[in-house]
Amino acid sequence: MAVIKLLIHAPTPEALMRAQNNARNLLKLEASAVVEIVVNGGAVGAAIGIIDESILPLLVLCRNSLQGQQLNPPAGVRVVAAAVQYLAQQQALGWSYIRA
Repeated sequence: MAVIKLLIHAPTPEALMRAQNNARNLLKLEASAVVEIVVNGGAVGAAIGIIDESILPLLVLCRNSLQGQQLNPPAGVRVVAAAVQYLAQQQALGWSYIRA
């Protein structure tokens, strides 16, 4: 069976909470799944406060959103230039997408 590669898009704080739950639930059922929570917009402020060690490696933060809100990402959390570009590129590579 093919490995699931899933992008969970979280543009709001509420969506970020749902995305974390979605990721946890999927990984319980599909331990080999690759999951990324792509965070932009208003959710980046909430994302920089996450301390859950199981979620931090899944986060992908939008640099445009961070800069627009004058925020700095936590150490070790991946940052991409633009969430919209990253989502499009990953989908072109075969990743599935859901908006939380």
